[in-house]
Amino acid sequence: MKIAYLDCFSGISGDMLLGALLDCGLDVEQLRGELAGLVFDPWEMKVRRITRQGIRATAVQINAPAVRSLRTLPDICAILEKSHLDPAVARRALQIFTRLAEAEARVHDLPVERVHFHEIGAIDTIIDVVGAVVGLQLIGVNAVHCSPLPLGRGFVSCAHGRLPLPAPAVCELLRDIPVRGIEAERELVTPTGAALVAGLVERFGPLPPMRIEETGYGAGQAEGEEQRPNLLRMMIGQTQSVGEAAEVEVIETHLDDWHMEGFPLLCDRLFASRALDVSLTPMQMKKGRPGFCLRVIAAPVHGAHLKELILSETSSIGLRFRTEQRLTLPRRSVTVTTRWGAVTAKEVDTPMGSKVYPEYEACRAVAEQHRVSLDLVYREILLRSEQGE
Repeated sequence: MKIAYLDCFSGISGDMLLGALLDCGLDVEQLRGELAGLVFDPWEMKVRRITRQGIRATAVQINAPAVRSLRTLPDICAILEKSHLDPAVARRALQIFTRLAEAEARVHDLPVERVHFHEIGAIDTIIDVVGAVVGLQLIGVNAVHCSPLPLGRGFVSCAHGRLPLPAPAVCELLRDIPVRGIEAERELVTPTGAALVAGLVERFGPLPPMRIEETGYGAGQAEGEEQRPNLLRMMIGQTQSVGEAAEVEVIETHLDDWHMEGFPLLCDRLFASRALDVSLTPMQMKKGRPGFCLRVIAAPVHGAHLKELILSETSSIGLRFRTEQRLTLPRRSVTVTTRWGAVTAKEVDTPMGSKVYPEYEACRAVAEQHRVSLDLVYREILLRSEQGE
């Protein structure tokens, strides 16, 4: 699957996203041809190559006459309905503008249909939003992933007056989206940028496993800072499937008032919820009380559900969690021929060569069925595997 990853080290705006798409190879004339399907005020798109702190980037500027009347969501809906755009593009663009209108409505305590778009309803913003949706379609991107968004502080002047950063509409748009505050006295994520991220991105986090085919940089209007050039980096490529997560989340809690006989059931439920490993370690706790440290390892995507499960199934009232890197050896399931028939085992590729490890559940089933010791089954599998059987 072809994906685009947005590396927002300096935030995101509509023109930065459009510039990044063009820098990744989107044909500007093809884009202009598709955008000609918008039937409204005249506009002109200027595209130029610039260099910021030694990095080549593409800057986009939309020139259009100022519109005297303020547009509302129904106005923009009418523009999209009258357009000759691909219906899927028009629908996606309208969803993004609707998100934006809903955020402004919450901020200003107004009905959605009465929200007046100021900067957002300008022609350049409409071109930025529709252009981004069109560009992703033209370039063949199936999904968009994004890094956590950096948010600056300070104030910004707009039609409503002087607003604190991040802008109130941005805060509304970025609900449930990973963000981080940074020491920058400027606007890094614009309302348009936030609306595009909220409407286009499927997954947030670090760069996913992928084979990079194109990397492009879209330039914002301001130069940025010495430590942070005002650029948006986009990486486009094919996803790469990986057998195991290289980054895991480690979840821990201390327990001293829990009935430990519930641990086997908890293990079953944790593993059923995609835990990678579960352990319970005896420890001495405060006031001399004996207790246990419960540790669960999982892929970060499954962490939230596992935390809820731990808090529901144990007496814990708090959890600690962190992400860690891990290295795992390639392994596969094999069958070993024994005197009792074929038994499933695990073959692992180690730096010293491959090695076979008996699987407990398979060995236990053989031991119970044939009324032999578990140790005998283990030794039989190891012997047969060494003989290459």
